[in-house]
Amino acid sequence: MPLCEKAKHISKCLTTAILFEVSSNKPGNVNLVVGFEGTRVEHFLSSAVAASPTFEEAARRGIAVLNGKLKVSEAGTGQLMKTCVADIDAWQKGGNTLLGTVMLFVPLAVAAGMTPQDEKGNFDLQKLRENLKTVAEATTPEDAVNVYDAIAIAKPSGLNDAPDLSVTDADSKARLVRENVSLFKVFQIAAGYDDICYEWVNNFPITFGKAYPYLSDKLKSKCLNTSIIHTFLKVLAERPDTFISRKVGLEKTLEVSKEAAHVLELGGVNTPQGKEAILQFDKDLRQWGNNYNPGTTADITAAALALCTLNGYRP
Repeated sequence: MPLCEKAKHISKCLTTAILFEVSSNKPGNVNLVVGFEGTRVEHFLSSAVAASPTFEEAARRGIAVLNGKLKVSEAGTGQLMKTCVADIDAWQKGGNTLLGTVMLFVPLAVAAGMTPQDEKGNFDLQKLRENLKTVAEATTPEDAVNVYDAIAIAKPSGLNDAPDLSVTDADSKARLVRENVSLFKVFQIAAGYDDICYEWVNNFPITFGKAYPYLSDKLKSKCLNTSIIHTFLKVLAERPDTFISRKVGLEKTLEVSKEAAHVLELGGVNTPQGKEAILQFDKDLRQWGNNYNPGTTADITAAALALCTLNGYRP
């Protein structure tokens, strides 16, 4: 595959994954039928299209690294995230739609660019994961400053004061440069209470170790919507959602995970009892507005979908 086509291919894979994720009827999330006040499916659709050029540019930089034309530390992962979030913000008025997804997808796009394809155009996911680790660990203080700017643009809910270098502290960006704190080091600070950061500093163990294997197995026998919903519930059951816990605390978040596990035990969308339980679960989550939206689980589900599309899945 020509290099320019490879970058476009990667971008299409990632954009398609976002569209798959938002179109599924996951409890507590925005979908084709239900949204939140001020945030609806059209905002996510616009966001996916707006993010696509950045994914392509990220892949191009990964290709340049592969070909020895660029150092991985010069890939500008943070700047790419900032650009992507700014483009998303310019194309829709629904607030923060894809910040967590962008934080997972930009390094994934760079790593995919660094990864050779087989004769069918698919990627060796083990090699891709190795490259992903390289991308994350090579980030710089400038990357960190750009991500702080991206967060300021997106204005996500649930931002509490961090133990150090809080994004809400006006002096933090100057300290990042002064103290030579890379984006990877910043995410190490936050990894205990934010699973996007946890993924970054631990080489994406939830995405590669839990979500993707489960999703790819389900896709062998179930439709796409069912596979996505069950993967979402599986991850939520086993990993309390940090987007929720930052807003309402761990105890209530664990109750959400317990309910997700119960829905799966009842058969999920495959049984009448499971379908009824999903509807009730969705209703319970939505009654408190966005506070109980399992947003981080949705981001990780989207990342698992991206691995599927990069590995050749087509509906």
